[in-house]
Amino acid sequence: MRTAGAVARSHRGLLGDLAGLPATRLWGPPVVAVGAAMLVGPLVTGVSTTLVLLGAAAFGLVMSVCFYPPLAAFLLLALTPLLAGIDRGSIVPVLRPSEAVDLILGAGLIGAVIIGTAPRQALSEGARRISRSILIMAVVSSVVPLLWMVARGVSITQDDVLYALMIWKYYGIYLLIRTSVRSETDVRRCLWISMLVAAVVSVIAIFQALGLFGVANVLGTYYNNFGNTGALVLGRGSSTLALPIAVADLMIFNLAVAAGFLMRPSKHRKLLFALVSLFVAGTLAAGEFSGVLGLAVAVLTIALLMGRFAPILALTPVGFISATFLRSVIETRLAGFKSASGLPTSWVGRLDNLRTYFWPSLSSHYNFILGLRPTARVAVPSQITGYVWIESGYTWLLWAGGIPFLLSFFYFVWAGIRAMAENARKRADAVGAAATGALVGLVVVGLLMVLDPHLTYRGSGDFLFSLLALGAWTEVRRPRGTDRVVDSEPAGSPASQV
Repeated sequence: MRTAGAVARSHRGLLGDLAGLPATRLWGPPVVAVGAAMLVGPLVTGVSTTLVLLGAAAFGLVMSVCFYPPLAAFLLLALTPLLAGIDRGSIVPVLRPSEAVDLILGAGLIGAVIIGTAPRQALSEGARRISRSILIMAVVSSVVPLLWMVARGVSITQDDVLYALMIWKYYGIYLLIRTSVRSETDVRRCLWISMLVAAVVSVIAIFQALGLFGVANVLGTYYNNFGNTGALVLGRGSSTLALPIAVADLMIFNLAVAAGFLMRPSKHRKLLFALVSLFVAGTLAAGEFSGVLGLAVAVLTIALLMGRFAPILALTPVGFISATFLRSVIETRLAGFKSASGLPTSWVGRLDNLRTYFWPSLSSHYNFILGLRPTARVAVPSQITGYVWIESGYTWLLWAGGIPFLLSFFYFVWAGIRAMAENARKRADAVGAAATGALVGLVVVGLLMVLDPHLTYRGSGDFLFSLLALGAWTEVRRPRGTDRVVDSEPAGSPASQV
């Protein structure tokens, strides 16, 4: 008969031994800071108590990350999918709440580097190539187009600056994950946190798409685009990302991570299969044709990586059951083909927008060479949201940065696929699972950019760059200020371990 201790030990791997995390270093500074603020706050005049408490909590979080850097990666992966859909400026001036969290975590990691608690990775050539490709993409999507606007005498708006910083934000996320993760155990924790949070996002999307439990009304309080609450009741699951296609991408990337674990020895195969089923259902609940196409591409990529068609056979009944359960969502989307044109209204509108607002300007005066401006939208008062966005990924690349941006994106995809394919084949641990997820994500994004700018979708874009950092993780040299080498995992080939 197994003892209670043996039972407990057998379940510790689920979240990478989260029970063993240093609770004092994790939560001690925020609790102390908030407690001090509660005592001092009422004595401070001219500042609201709420603001004092939030500032104290942020300071405490910075201190926690300083002394325990992996916390930055854990919180980023846990909070981003839940906060990314809240409108910019609605709670925090100028920023989305998820971006404010990124800045706080980044400040903590800067402190960790200064005091010597941040790990130092022995970067592989693949990791260096990925970092270089993101940096090049960031430069040609910001510095080059802004200088070109100045040369043409075009005024730079706040929108231009914010869009120009987009790839820099993703580069910061990539560096944040790479700087904070110390071991293969931390990588595993990150992936499990991501999958479990994605499961929550999926459930919310399913309930929203089916009109259950008043989820759409609850989401309407914060998770809407420019107050467009009507979009929440159209039978598409936008969940906490406030964008159905971003939900589909997030589901697909996490499905690939779960498949990566299933390709390797795991004690939690039943749970992983359950998560895969939930991610398939979440993708269908998003109600996006490109999401279904991305799911098919992902499954085929996984099958090719494994060298067998078992994933296709395994997911066929899962897809059928999910489609039956979400029949109303699918029927609503297919009804669009009964229009006079034979195409859904959204498809016709998207093509009309490209022909009216973007392609003419892009093709005139050779603007496609260096682009027009970073802003990926134009103001159209007749629209509900007041804007028309570029709903074509490759058009957006040419619009925002011209041919240099387009070529840098190709280099980014090539560098990422090359590095992730190597780790996905060779590593039999969580790093290999992360590499599998990143590889699938890059293939899906590279193909679907024909339809939409999948690279920068809120929540899913953050996760893709996080996966690249996790999939490129290599053994840590030494933590600064110590002589102890942090634990690492041996590499192995998972190809036959299905």
